[in-house]
Amino acid sequence: MSGFQDKNILITGGLGFIGSNLALKLVDLGAQVTLLDAMIPGYGGNLFNISPARNKLTVNFADVRDATVMDYLVRDRDFIFHLAAQVSRVRSLSDPLPDIDINIKGTAVLLEACKKRNPRAVIVRTGTRGQYGPAVSLPVREDAPRAPKGIYEISQQSAEEIARVYSDIHGLRCVNLRLTNIYGPRAQMLSPDHGVVNWFVRKAIDHQPIQVFGDGLIKRDFLYVDDCVAALLAAASREVCYGQMFNVGHNAPANFLELAKLLCRLEKGATWEFAPFTPERAAQEPVNFYSDISKIQASAGWRPKVSLEDGLKRTLAFYSLHKSRYWQD
Repeated sequence: MSGFQDKNILITGGLGFIGSNLALKLVDLGAQVTLLDAMIPGYGGNLFNISPARNKLTVNFADVRDATVMDYLVRDRDFIFHLAAQVSRVRSLSDPLPDIDINIKGTAVLLEACKKRNPRAVIVRTGTRGQYGPAVSLPVREDAPRAPKGIYEISQQSAEEIARVYSDIHGLRCVNLRLTNIYGPRAQMLSPDHGVVNWFVRKAIDHQPIQVFGDGLIKRDFLYVDDCVAALLAAASREVCYGQMFNVGHNAPANFLELAKLLCRLEKGATWEFAPFTPERAAQEPVNFYSDISKIQASAGWRPKVSLEDGLKRTLAFYSLHKSRYWQD
């Protein structure tokens, strides 16, 4: 990862979960990092996320949908990581307009600014495995049929297609990543809407029962955030990835019952119980889903390194130490 030394980098959604972990890694690599975040309540923006490097990066409190701001901020950037988005599938069911406005319009505003002001920048954009909808076959390849089941997933698919057009027609160097279930330090912990693993972690630390929906046997490829960050950097640094789309997941899937039992083993006093699906989750949850990651492994040389057990240990340790920064007793 030596290719980021002294590079000029912009991260949208930079005070959020993945953005802040990415920012800290890039600071360690010697990059000049600027963060953009609108700090919309409930979306996970948290200044504490960047406290280890607060004086080593620049923060702009602004919105990716503001064309004037983006025209200015994209100039002279070597790499742009576009992570700003509405990312709650459950929230999109009751109010779909932020998904359309932030995920679609925000992406278009950013790419149009790059086309006009900085067409040489490498742009890495994150989407979701939910763009596929229910898996037709496992593991899910990038060329699998897509049947997204919610406005959030549709908005992410639309944003990906916009990025593809700007690559194909306007020559921008865009990489699209479809992320699986990311967990780890610095995530929003006030509700379960943004990540089931971290919500399980909160319940474990609070010694409240971890609710396992259904029979708990649905499989997912849970990915630790440091591995996700490594995938972002690997995709950005290899020219063969430009114009491409990649799955980013884990090659060792686990089911929710295994996840809950592992947390109970790692966190003394944690318990779990079965619970019925809520109507919202029952309407959206595909059955088993885990990604085929052979394409990104071949093109970018990336593969996950952190096991579920090790990732959970690190996550428990972080939130046990910094609980007051992410939720109250």
